[in-house]
Amino acid sequence: MIQVNLHEAKAKLSAYLDAVLRGERVVIARRNIPVAELTPIRPAVATERLIGQGPSESGYDIPDAFWEPLPDEIAAAFGAPGKRQEEHRMQAAPETPSIEQ
Repeated sequence: MIQVNLHEAKAKLSAYLDAVLRGERVVIARRNIPVAELTPIRPAVATERLIGQGPSESGYDIPDAFWEPLPDEIAAAFGAPGKRQEEHRMQAAPETPSIEQ
């Protein structure tokens, strides 16, 4: 076990963190009275995430509305050509004045 006063811990923090990672116990004291202990944080164990249903699983259903075309306003917002695309472009980005004279 290593016990250090606060002033020394601040001055040599990197060295004491390395000691903790090597498995040593580091206690920080204030006027030789222990107040804290440095401990390593254990990495979280990664778990596999489930993504959701797929076509091969029961209960998988795509509603018919999924295949219907988007309204013109929404399609234009994504850059799809259509009769309202120019109208949407005018609303989204008003013309800026030209600096050329």
